Amino acid sequence: MSESRLGQIYAILAFLFWGGLAPIYFKQVSNVDAFEILIYRILFSCVTLLPFFLFKKELQSLITAVKDFKTIKYLFFSTFVISLNWLTFIWAIANDRILEASLGYYINPLVNVGLGFLIFSERMTRNQYIAIFIGVVAVLYQLFSLGYLPMVSLILAFSFGFYGMLRKKANVGSIAGLFIEVVILLPFALAYLFYLYHYEVVAFFESTSFYTSFMLALSGLVTVIPLLLFNGAATRMKLTTIGFFQYIGPTVAFFIAIFVYNEEFNFDKLVTFILIWIALFVFSLDTINKLRKGANKK
Repeated sequence: MSESRLGQIYAILAFLFWGGLAPIYFKQVSNVDAFEILIYRILFSCVTLLPFFLFKKELQSLITAVKDFKTIKYLFFSTFVISLNWLTFIWAIANDRILEASLGYYINPLVNVGLGFLIFSERMTRNQYIAIFIGVVAVLYQLFSLGYLPMVSLILAFSFGFYGMLRKKANVGSIAGLFIEVVILLPFALAYLFYLYHYEVVAFFESTSFYTSFMLALSGLVTVIPLLLFNGAATRMKLTTIGFFQYIGPTVAFFIAIFVYNEEFNFDKLVTFILIWIALFVFSLDTINKLRKGANKK
């Protein structure tokens, strides 16, 4: 099997995990408060990542990052936005908002381009302008038709957009970067866990809920496994190609929300999604043209 084909398999598995298994997993622990689930995700991610630093390459990446003040500074900010992203996603799943979460990750590529233009003064193509305009129209349509902004979608889209931007600035490996982020969050997680334990409301220690405790213990693997798969894809494929695979995640979540958890999907929500899908199609035209030109040159 070629490295490119292996990379495609890794990418498919990573986005299937994020879009399919992750919502189903967090549904299993939806009886636990979202903040408490976030605590276990931090704790068990930290434990899950520790064995990776037995490898010299990962350990060296960690040491280099810790010694660089600029890297740590960016990771402090990225820690805040990824924790907000995690908390919002967990809350959305527990409160039957998987459709909104799906919409957020559809919007995210448009947010990324917009942030690049506003913050890094990156040039935008005509298709990107059109795509962002359609995306804004979709959000405004939902505001006027349903009477509220899709806040879950916007928080997920913008928090993940800012997270990607900050991690790009930090210039550190995914494993080392994530480990530093959860270590930064660790004191706050332990303090809140002690608070819950003091008032005897810790879900993990409930003797009558072994299944819940077991599922919470898997939160580290749920966080790390898709990241490793994505890393495997990123090292074997062009980022432009991976960009097409990222739509697998929200698409799978979309169908799970409707056909597995029977979330309400009315006409106005359908219009919002159709507008976003049109925006993404227009957005993707530039990448499609680049790939065609590259194929013709070979």
